[in-house]
Amino acid sequence: MVHAHITAWLLALILFFVAVSLQKRGNEKGAKIVKMILRVFYILIVLTGGMIITMWSMHLLKAAVGIWVIGSMEMVLAKLNKQQKATGAWAQFVIALVLVFALGFSLPIGFDFF
Repeated sequence: MVHAHITAWLLALILFFVAVSLQKRGNEKGAKIVKMILRVFYILIVLTGGMIITMWSMHLLKAAVGIWVIGSMEMVLAKLNKQQKATGAWAQFVIALVLVFALGFSLPIGFDFF
């Protein structure tokens, strides 16, 4: 289950940056399609993450920060869609992403980088 979770969030990150790129280039239709696919991956991330928590009953804080990452990704995309300044949303995304990686890789399951 850990590998499915990692695959889901890795693909979601790739799709997020593709959506940002398409939106900045002005390809609204392509960006909208990629954002819809990205939202399906959000659901997969939450489901696989929930399964990991129920199996291992660890780190609810990591789950909360993971939801924060998803929320900040949506904030970046929404601000870019409205053509507003997204500096604060990008900062929030980076902080949340670093925290979720630090918490996720410190768990006794999965990979051990630290």
